[in-house]
Amino acid sequence: SFGALLAEYLESEENLFVVSSDFCHWGSRFRFTWYKESEDTGAVQLGKRAGPRETPIWKSIERLDYDGMRAITGLDHAGFRQYLDQTENTICGRHPIGVLLGAVSHLFPECPGNTDNGPQLRFVKYAQSSKVQEASDSSVSYASAYLYLPVKE
Repeated sequence: SFGALLAEYLESEENLFVVSSDFCHWGSRFRFTWYKESEDTGAVQLGKRAGPRETPIWKSIERLDYDGMRAITGLDHAGFRQYLDQTENTICGRHPIGVLLGAVSHLFPECPGNTDNGPQLRFVKYAQSSKVQEASDSSVSYASAYLYLPVKE
């Protein structure tokens, strides 16, 4: 995997990696109008003329993104892949994120993410370009995080 190939460079204190990605691109112009009323309901694609919803569309987008962020925060490469397969979220940097998760799991195969002794990934900011109210609206989500790797002895 590419993660295994890059792991030694990620481990080196001489290097800094920047992995950049938008999150959900939502709206008909992106051909992605995924909507989930609640955690207990299935997802549907909304048409442009879909009526009002109990849960605001922007909140459904936020929930979608946060689910992906949880897999990333857990440094769960397989979980992130499963999330993408299930939701088809339009995260354009899914591959660089996957490579980063693969490199971390190569360096720390026995250590789960976000433990006191292991690598830690934390999201520090999340935003949407607009709060989608109507199915005809569109939005792009943004999230920023940092990764801390402990020094191996």
